[in-house]
Amino acid sequence: MTTALLIAALLMGFFGSPHCLGMCGGLVTAFGLSMKDVSPTKRRALVATYHLGRLTSYAFLGLMAGLIGTTVLEPLMKGNSTPRILLGLVLVFVGVTMLGAPFLKNLERFGMRFWQYLSPLRQKVFPLNTFPRALTAGLLWGFLPCGLVYGALLLAVVAHNPLSGAALMFVFGLGTVPMLVATHETVGWLRDKIGRFRLRQLNGAVMVLSGLAVVFVPIAMSSMHGGHDMSNMQGDHMQMSDSQMMDMPMDTNMDHSSHNMMPTDNNTTPQSMDHSMHDMSDGAINTNHDEHSEMMEQAQ
Repeated sequence: MTTALLIAALLMGFFGSPHCLGMCGGLVTAFGLSMKDVSPTKRRALVATYHLGRLTSYAFLGLMAGLIGTTVLEPLMKGNSTPRILLGLVLVFVGVTMLGAPFLKNLERFGMRFWQYLSPLRQKVFPLNTFPRALTAGLLWGFLPCGLVYGALLLAVVAHNPLSGAALMFVFGLGTVPMLVATHETVGWLRDKIGRFRLRQLNGAVMVLSGLAVVFVPIAMSSMHGGHDMSNMQGDHMQMSDSQMMDMPMDTNMDHSSHNMMPTDNNTTPQSMDHSMHDMSDGAINTNHDEHSEMMEQAQ
């Protein structure tokens, strides 16, 4: 998992937090009302505790999503470019969702059924005047159905690592914290700035472009590099063909001539030298024999 993916998750949480405020605003208000009798210092500590519980639930969901990606998807995608393409498509999908496409509405409706199932347990954590209750409330809050959370979980799935998925979802949750812990005046200011400059839509467009780049840029680079290599190979082949046309007959004749000359030199020259030496030896013996015969005759 790259740092860029973590940054994308953080920005996704921050710029999508107005949507989170719409989904979670009532819950945050209920939490605040249940802490009206505690001191301001303890109140801040309780707020930090239930947000820690919420981020812990997000990390757990990211862990499960990463485990699914590792055990189910990764064995099917080894040795090919499918993981990269899938990551790019998920970025495009999440980006289009941030631009306003209602792709995850049905999934939110399905999650609402589970949230209603948790209703009896949620009622037991009120009032949030102790840290265990605040932590439990935050853990349950993490399962509140939200399309933005589901989009982040898709990123955790393609992280192909359970720990990476958990880290990604935790960072996503951090991005949502400023909007949810701000005062009423600060919340209004943040919502106004994000809405006026269309920062959520801008972030969605960046994610779409990033996803398209992840999918298509390596393909284009590979195509260009492959075409360049093929041109070089064709040029080398043509140059070698020309050289072979010029050099091959000469090399063949030279090799053939050398081959014909070698047996002649090896077979003829040593034998001729041996015969010459033998003839010279015979001549020397005959000469000595004649001189010895003449000396014997003179002595007589």
